[in-house]
Amino acid sequence: MFREEIKVLDCTIRDGGLINNHYFTDEFVRAAYKAISEAGIDYMEMGYRSCRTFAPESDYGPWKYCDDDKILEITDGIESNTKISIMVDAHRVAEQEFKPVDQSPVDMIRIATYVKDIDKAIAMYNIAHDLGYEITMNIMAISAEIEKDLVEALKQVADTKVLAVYVVDSYGYFYCEQIEHIVKLYQKYVPGKEIGIHCHNNQQLAFANTIEGIIHNANYVDGSLFGIGRGAGNCPLELIMGFLKNPKFQLAPILKVIQDYMIPMQQEIEWGYMIPYMVTGILNEHPRSAIAMRKTKDKDKYAEFYEQILDMM
Repeated sequence: MFREEIKVLDCTIRDGGLINNHYFTDEFVRAAYKAISEAGIDYMEMGYRSCRTFAPESDYGPWKYCDDDKILEITDGIESNTKISIMVDAHRVAEQEFKPVDQSPVDMIRIATYVKDIDKAIAMYNIAHDLGYEITMNIMAISAEIEKDLVEALKQVADTKVLAVYVVDSYGYFYCEQIEHIVKLYQKYVPGKEIGIHCHNNQQLAFANTIEGIIHNANYVDGSLFGIGRGAGNCPLELIMGFLKNPKFQLAPILKVIQDYMIPMQQEIEWGYMIPYMVTGILNEHPRSAIAMRKTKDKDKYAEFYEQILDMM
């Protein structure tokens, strides 16, 4: 279980921000950063770097943009070896503003892309690479892709110098056998690069599928505090830490921030395993319909929701 080469990334603020339009308080983000640093986690993803023409400030909190100055406000005075990551949606952002890495608190840029937008993702990679950042390529919603198309995208990524290429189970659809197959497919077509794993918990398999990826040498692993994330959420960071048995990890700071912030937060915003997310997971559908359903007066009419999704397929 302990492999020194495994790197753990916390995506609490970025993926969790999809629930509340990135309106986390500075107090919470700073507490999370302090805890994650004390816990020995390798990376913390602060949020998205989105341009304001696409995402107006009237609609989103600061972690939709992750301005360097805002990140520095949070990290100021906290001793940390945890690297800072941000995510960029290659298919949505028309313009990017990055300083050279030595002038920024950001260490790594994770480029999120669909297979059809791989050319845009590689263009974004070229910008970030020239500025000196660590870069990963996170290929989203791969359970909905034709394998031949995925392979073609991987071949293009193989020609870059990205640090890692992520298997992203956006819909929480995969079982362990599929995780094994996809991880090995990535290893075949992007030789010499690290493989990452990012799992959603629609079928309560995020932790098991993350372990499956690790077994097959996926060395970049995502998790979030108390599993927070859009819809059914992500693999809980605390479970990953317990499984990996890395002596540098300290679990107590993570448990403290969960009890102080995550438990109260769950009274205000909703995430985690629920039947509507299970339905979209087993049917390999985007969770947007389940998210919308949970905001209505009929949020617990599971059978009706299931029939509605089937009728739309």
